[in-house]
Amino acid sequence: MAHIDYYFGTPSPWSYLAGNRLEEIAARHGATIRYKPVDLLQLFDRTGGVRPANRHPSRMEYRAQELRRWSQHLGMALNPKPAFWPVNPAPSSYAIIAAQEAGGGDLAGLVQGFLRAVWAEDADIADDAVIRRTLAAAGFDPDLADKGLFVGAETFGRNLEQAVEAGAFGAPFYIVRETGERFWGQDRLDFLDRHLASL
Repeated sequence: MAHIDYYFGTPSPWSYLAGNRLEEIAARHGATIRYKPVDLLQLFDRTGGVRPANRHPSRMEYRAQELRRWSQHLGMALNPKPAFWPVNPAPSSYAIIAAQEAGGGDLAGLVQGFLRAVWAEDADIADDAVIRRTLAAAGFDPDLADKGLFVGAETFGRNLEQAVEAGAFGAPFYIVRETGERFWGQDRLDFLDRHLASL
């Protein structure tokens, strides 16, 4: 059985556009997924990337075109200028970490719920009410928003260190633990699918 470490950021449009394709691929090949939310801005700083606010306008213009093209291609609603972006990723990431440890709900649905909240629903994923609502919608205890904050902070920081050590530098980033094969971007999911089929 293969194990996939999935590094992502809850404010990431590209993680949002991945939809549920990772989960479909993993189910097809009997693979497990470990969700590892990270602070993408710190990941960029640590690995030679450039924060969006500091990128050249031509790069940001092209990014906007690609987001439009991919959202249309995938049939996914996407607001190119969401009301709450950039947003502090820590509170939603802590909730995901707590939910993953607690179990009992739809973890993939929770992750997508936060991503969709930013890019399709103009909701503030740093707001406690939004976090609680998203937890409940995915079948988790909304009180997880207040539980395990210290552990969540520790794990969130550790995820960043592990991402750097594993060679991740953006999001979404998928690493097959058994082989060390790395796949960066929702547009590389087909390659991940083929790789898992070859194991």
